[in-house]
Amino acid sequence: MITLTRLSGSMFALNADLIERVDATPDTVVTLVDGKKYVVTDSVDQIVSAVRRHRGEIIAMSNVLAFEQPGHHAGHGGPSSHRTDEPRRLGTVTELTEVAAARRTSSES
Repeated sequence: MITLTRLSGSMFALNADLIERVDATPDTVVTLVDGKKYVVTDSVDQIVSAVRRHRGEIIAMSNVLAFEQPGHHAGHGGPSSHRTDEPRRLGTVTELTEVAAARRTSSES
């Protein structure tokens, strides 16, 4: 969900997956896939950025961190790379950034 501001100043959350298009006429009009329209104070660029951030967060949350084990390299292997005796957890954006940096460092050496 992304937060937008109506012309009246009230804020509301909108499911970003339901946005069909955003027009600047000069007011910003958000049109949903069902045809419903919202006139908001946010600019087209602000809405596009909010949708990108939202989708980036979804992608980041969908990545499961691999557990560091002897003989196991983080991020390598499919579902079998996860130990079944430990619960799976979602990684934070910070943790995923650190894992990506570690992968780059190990691949450069």
